[in-house]
Amino acid sequence: MAQCAPSGDSPAQRLHDELVRHGLLFSLGVKGAFGYSGTFEQILELFDRRISASARHDGAETRAFPPIVSRHVIERHGYLDSFPHLCGSVFSFSGNESQSRDMARRAAAGESWSEFQAMTDVALTPAICYPLYPTLSGPIPAAGRLFSLLGWAYRHEPSDEPTRMRSFRMREFVQVGTSEQVSAWRDMWLRRSLKLLTDLGLDARTDIASDPFFGRSGRLLAANQKEQRLKYEILIPITSANMPTAVCSFNLHRDYFGSKWQIRTENGEPAHTACLGFGLERVVIALLHTHGFDPGTWPAPVRALLWPAD
Repeated sequence: MAQCAPSGDSPAQRLHDELVRHGLLFSLGVKGAFGYSGTFEQILELFDRRISASARHDGAETRAFPPIVSRHVIERHGYLDSFPHLCGSVFSFSGNESQSRDMARRAAAGESWSEFQAMTDVALTPAICYPLYPTLSGPIPAAGRLFSLLGWAYRHEPSDEPTRMRSFRMREFVQVGTSEQVSAWRDMWLRRSLKLLTDLGLDARTDIASDPFFGRSGRLLAANQKEQRLKYEILIPITSANMPTAVCSFNLHRDYFGSKWQIRTENGEPAHTACLGFGLERVVIALLHTHGFDPGTWPAPVRALLWPAD
C-alpha cells in the first residue's frame, strides 16, 4: 500500500520520512493511521514501565476496557455537545443476503456503500477513562479511589502530522475524591510527570491549556477552562518550536462525572474527579526526534533509565 506522507518540505514531512526510512513507522494509506516496528513498540513499553515505576507506591487499582464504549455513555457525557467533530461512531451491516451482494459489488467498483450501514450501540473510545465512570456509582472511601488505565483512544482528526493520530494509546490515571484531594493529586502528578520526561532528556515544559471544543460556544468553554486552570499540558517541541506538541494532559473535571453517574463521597456529595494521560506514541516520537532514530546511540543516562539492566 502506498505511503501517505505530509506534503511539502515541512518539518512534519521530514520527521515522517525519517521515521519511515528507519523502519520505525509505517503509513497505512490513510491519514492519521500508522503501523509501528518492534523497536518502536519496545520503547513504548519501556516508557510505560517508567510511568508504572513512578506510581508503584500510589496504590492505584488497575482497570482495562476495550477500545469501544457504549453509545449511551458518549451521549450521557455530552461528548457530542463539545466534540462532535472528534467522535468515531461504529456502523455495521444488518441487511439481507441480496443487500450484502449489492454492497460488496458497490465496494468492489469503488462506489459508496454507506447506505447499507446503520449506527450500532457502540462508539470508538475517545478517552480511555470514559468507560470507567459508569462503573463507580455509589459511595467512595474517605481516602478516595485511584485507577490506572492503559488502552486505545480514537479521535477523528485525519492529519499527515506523524504525532497527530486518529487511533493512539493512552496511559491514564484517574483520581476520585473530594475537590481538595483531586486538586492536590493533579498538581503532584504535574510535577512528577515533568520530572519523568526531563530526566529522559526531553525539552518539556508545562502550560495552561484547553480542550478542542467545537464552534463559537466552544471558544467560550475553552476560555473558561483556561481561566479556571482546569487543564494543563506538558509540551515538547517536535515538529515546531513555536507550536510544541502536547504529550501529557492533566484535567480537573470537578463534580461533572460524579453528578452524571451518582459517584458520591462519604458525606453524600457528588465526588470530584481528575485524570492525567500520557500519549505514548507521542512520547516515543519525541524521544526518537530528540536522541536519534537508533536507540543504541542514545545518551547513556537515558538508556540507563529505560534499559536499567543494560
